[in-house]
Amino acid sequence: MKKITTALTLLIATYSFAQDCSQGRYKEEIFSTISITSDIQYGSNIDKNGSNVNLLLDVYTPDNDALTDRALIIMAHGGSFIAGSKTGSDVVDLCTDLTKKGYVVASINYRLGMNGIPFPGPDSADATESVYRAVQDGRAAVRYFRKDFTENSNTFGIDTSQIYFGGVSAGGFIALHLAYLDDLAEFPSYVDTIGEPGLTGGLEGNSGNAGYSSKVSAIVNISGAMKDKSWATAGSTPCLSLHGNQDATVPYNTAMMYMSGIFEIMEVDGSASIASQLDAVGVINCYKQFNGADHVPHVSSAAYYDTTLTYMTGFLSQFTCGNTFDCSMGIISGFSAEITPTGPINACDSTVLYASSDSSYSYQWLRDGNIINGETDSFLVVTDSGSYTVSITDDNFVSELSDPVQVYLISSPTTPIILT
Repeated sequence: MKKITTALTLLIATYSFAQDCSQGRYKEEIFSTISITSDIQYGSNIDKNGSNVNLLLDVYTPDNDALTDRALIIMAHGGSFIAGSKTGSDVVDLCTDLTKKGYVVASINYRLGMNGIPFPGPDSADATESVYRAVQDGRAAVRYFRKDFTENSNTFGIDTSQIYFGGVSAGGFIALHLAYLDDLAEFPSYVDTIGEPGLTGGLEGNSGNAGYSSKVSAIVNISGAMKDKSWATAGSTPCLSLHGNQDATVPYNTAMMYMSGIFEIMEVDGSASIASQLDAVGVINCYKQFNGADHVPHVSSAAYYDTTLTYMTGFLSQFTCGNTFDCSMGIISGFSAEITPTGPINACDSTVLYASSDSSYSYQWLRDGNIINGETDSFLVVTDSGSYTVSITDDNFVSELSDPVQVYLISSPTTPIILT
């Protein structure tokens, strides 16, 4: 399920594209090696216990890149606001591959910790405070790069008009609230932003780099949610969301959220509900729903990872390069990944599955979510029972994952059965 605003072309025309997108920059992998500068301090603040925390980030840059005004993506990891790291598997591969496409990418740490854990369990105020601290840190990270550009001769070679923010799970919460929580009056009254440690400073917070803007050009939300979708109004920040509709950790729609599957926290608006709101108010957005997938499927599935990276690349290239992107079918592409059995799916010995086919497509078959090595044709001879999917990629590097087909095979008996 994918959505995008119908006024896309008109809205995109209001953006300025100052980037050099020649030779496939921001769309294709044009750098084979990158460098990572680790543990750069972008700010500091106190945590929920009143202890000072130095806020660190890693910066990924392409090697031997002559461009000095590149687009920047800031990524925030997941971990339910109590765990996770800027070097986590949920963000590192994305940071690496986006950098190879020509972006400068920063992976941030932010303040962790939530009152009520492990006992007696957090409530809505405890969880909201944790989100609020992290969002303040995210804003400080954006300001850090604008401050560096102005005061330190642009150390990282970025274009400050092309700053994007992405996040996974809890990081998705940060991206969404950074973009759409823009009025302190919207903030829940049950949260003490004065008395509780590390919450002062209003929406911008006191995590560092005051005096610079924390606005971003677009956000990427992977399996995140927000307190109230109505905070997104006309003229708000464009958004790409990707979410599994079987997510048992963060609801993809509007539903109650639980901490550790036990503690009832609050009702939240997930990616599908947010996309509907953005459509209603005319904000550029794309929602890619992973049917049948649980939480952050890109971490454990190569096919979901490829699709996630492709959608990030395509969606953001609208703003970096002015490329055409249609969320309903990817980057200037129009196909649907489908499987058609030629025989019964309840059969003896074997059956054949055919994928939707075109000469420009490439294929990768999967069984029970795992890649089947060597099976890269448009058809698959199935000799084992299982749940089969196929990932199809077109010549624009757009990937689609089919819905699963369950096959049940029964081996033929070696001894004839004689009916009497």
